[in-house]
Amino acid sequence: MRQQAPFDYWAYFVAETERANAPLYTAIVRGIQSDLELKELAGRAKVGQPQANVLLAAVHYLLLQGSQHALREFYPNLNGGKRGAGENPFPAFKDFVQTHRSALVPLIQGGVTNTNEVGRCSALHTGFRAVAQEAGEPLHLIEIGPSAGLNLLWDRYCVRYRRDDRTMEVGPPDSPLTIECALHGVTDPPLGATPRIASRVGLERNPVQLSDARQRDWLRALVWPDHLARFERLEKAIDIFRADPAEILAGDALALLPDAMAQIPENQPLCIYHTFVVYQFSEDMREALDNMLIMASLRRPVWRLSCEGSLASVGEAPMRLRHYRDGRKETRELAVCHPHGAWLEWRT
Repeated sequence: MRQQAPFDYWAYFVAETERANAPLYTAIVRGIQSDLELKELAGRAKVGQPQANVLLAAVHYLLLQGSQHALREFYPNLNGGKRGAGENPFPAFKDFVQTHRSALVPLIQGGVTNTNEVGRCSALHTGFRAVAQEAGEPLHLIEIGPSAGLNLLWDRYCVRYRRDDRTMEVGPPDSPLTIECALHGVTDPPLGATPRIASRVGLERNPVQLSDARQRDWLRALVWPDHLARFERLEKAIDIFRADPAEILAGDALALLPDAMAQIPENQPLCIYHTFVVYQFSEDMREALDNMLIMASLRRPVWRLSCEGSLASVGEAPMRLRHYRDGRKETRELAVCHPHGAWLEWRT
């Protein structure tokens, strides 16, 4: 029997940057892949945090904070990527790291990849429409791992879905932020009126305080420099949140969840949701979450909407709806979507 080759994290991440059309990070990560010093530095990230993302974000953060170095000229969001064509950015990247190592170490050791990709709200709009069709309205929502809370406000963004020459919009047409999403497959998702929301709250171990300029810069640093449209979405979503913020409770989500659920009247629809968060949970934590909702369902029905990626499904993520009722769980896959919400294929 052929022995399975050991997982090569850095080779995987090179492939991920290529798939995501991020040539700057592709070139940089290829250099890191064979550089023991930089891999050791990235290895100082917290357990459970993706090492490449944290190292790249720490460097990006210092550049956003104004660090002057030739590396800036390779970053499309900072200097138009003037030196990007045909020139390898890795030597400048390594020189920057060596020059700023003392500032980078604490950022890497303390950094958390609690990014908010508001493009995922293109999937959430359709998912919550499906929940409302089953559960009724208005919905009570609890988000696990909301980071800064931008996706708590999914119903304040307009989403424009495209299929061939057709376009369909949901959400407020006068929203400052419009998210574009291509529809794949043959079935249209449910695109009726946006469900009414009775309450919403986020449970976050490391909430991003958007009133703090440094924390806003860390959120920006987690966006890949080649993805200019994502920066534009992020800035608009930050402005919307700061104008009328949602409630976020700081602490361990699994510890906070029972009390958060207890605040919701048992005769009203409750939906727990999370996007690209639970994949970082341990197996024990995932099991604890599942068991908690099974036990809660003995008193009331609970819906759980999730959009989570995995190493087995690079480039796409399933959106699943779980219904917990009377101590039992039913799961179905609603859709498959792009990790940043660029496209969605409805499957139910």
